[in-house]
Amino acid sequence: MRGRFAPSPTGEIHLGNVWTALLAWLQVRSAGGTMVLRIEDLDPDRSRPAYADKLMADMKWLGLDWDEGPDVGGRYGPYSQNERRALYQVALDRLAAAGLVYPCYCTRAELAASAPHAGDQERLYPGTCRHSPVPADRRSARRPALRLAVPDGEIAFTDLHAGYVCQELAREVGDFVVRRSDGVHAYQLAVVIDDAAMEITHVLRGHDLLGSTPRQLLLYRLLGCQAPVFTHVPLLVDAEGYRLSKRQQALSVAALRAHGITPETIIGYLAWKANLIDIFQPVKAAELTGCFDIAKLPGEAVIVESYELWQV
Repeated sequence: MRGRFAPSPTGEIHLGNVWTALLAWLQVRSAGGTMVLRIEDLDPDRSRPAYADKLMADMKWLGLDWDEGPDVGGRYGPYSQNERRALYQVALDRLAAAGLVYPCYCTRAELAASAPHAGDQERLYPGTCRHSPVPADRRSARRPALRLAVPDGEIAFTDLHAGYVCQELAREVGDFVVRRSDGVHAYQLAVVIDDAAMEITHVLRGHDLLGSTPRQLLLYRLLGCQAPVFTHVPLLVDAEGYRLSKRQQALSVAALRAHGITPETIIGYLAWKANLIDIFQPVKAAELTGCFDIAKLPGEAVIVESYELWQV
């Protein structure tokens, strides 16, 4: 087994990041596999090297180590996306040579206006630039994004936690972006190339990414790559039901550490929320490998309250 944790260095990691990192780490370590740390710093506007350094320090403090990564190297490096851009371009060129991508000149405002249902502007693309000629003045006015021409048909897979998932991409998502108009390769393409090139066999990540998996599976198929086994785990949410984010500084690892919360307390709290231990008590990550079981994980989002961490 080869698994990975692939965070974005756009802020300090918080309890929600540690939740998925811990579960991914336990999946690999319980099977005696290889753990890979990859830094997804593809977005130049939001990623910061300082956050990547702090992230790795926090992970080590928590006892979540890795066998391959930016600081230790490995045969599948480099382990930061910013250094792998040439690989993404090679894959994009292959898709273009096969006639599978086309330029899209639509603006965000135009996409929002053309969405058939409220809220769909981030998901469903109506195929404007695929089906209609683009005027010459429009082509010269801005650099286009590149979209994948999605074929008809269903993409289905069985997730180790979510179960059977089936999506008709052409109808539910439409042609999706593989390179942004600013020249940055899209996440959907980059993550496929990285996981395939690094021979990742198992991907455990948050449930919020479940809907993007069929897009990635299509890219695996078009590029002739072997897809990993997926596990999408429930998210941590606050008392109001909102997903934990880097804006919630009180639950960042740095804030918890500053308040004297030990790494064993954080790991024990998350293990308790994951149903891996019966009571909330401090525990080291390495002590949990024998009790990891995907079937034990909650089926719904997990509510966390910061005050609970002070009850040990």
